[in-house]
Order: sequence, then C-alpha cells, then structure tokens
Amino acid sequence: MVNSSSRDDESLLNEAEAAKFLAVSVRTLQAWRTRDSGPPFVRLGRAIRYRLKDLIEWVRSNTCLPKA
Repeated sequence: MVNSSSRDDESLLNEAEAAKFLAVSVRTLQAWRTRDSGPPFVRLGRAIRYRLKDLIEWVRSNTCLPKA
C-alpha cells in the first residue's frame, strides 16, 4: 500500500498504485471510471492519474458508520 506519509498529498499515482492504495483491482478502477462512480482522476493525454489527496478524501467520504 502507498504510505500517505511518505508521499506528498499532491502526488499523482498511476492506476496500479491507486488500485493498490484502495485494495482493489485496476479493472475495478476502470469500471468505476466508465460509470462515473469512483474517485476523481486526472487525464493527461491518454494517461490516467489519481491524486493521493483525492483518494484519501474519497475513502473518507465513502466511510459508513454503524448505526447505534
């Protein structure tokens, strides 16, 4: 897993790095992109990149708390 403390939050991760950080497959990331349901991404020509800070925020915003 990519350690957020060892990288700048503005760092751009490739698909494989982002998938590893989220503990999902690259194919899952690709499917989320086609459905506009995954984390924000950056398109640089044909390359897809993910900002580390966007991945962290996306995980936070998708965290579900148990109902008491």
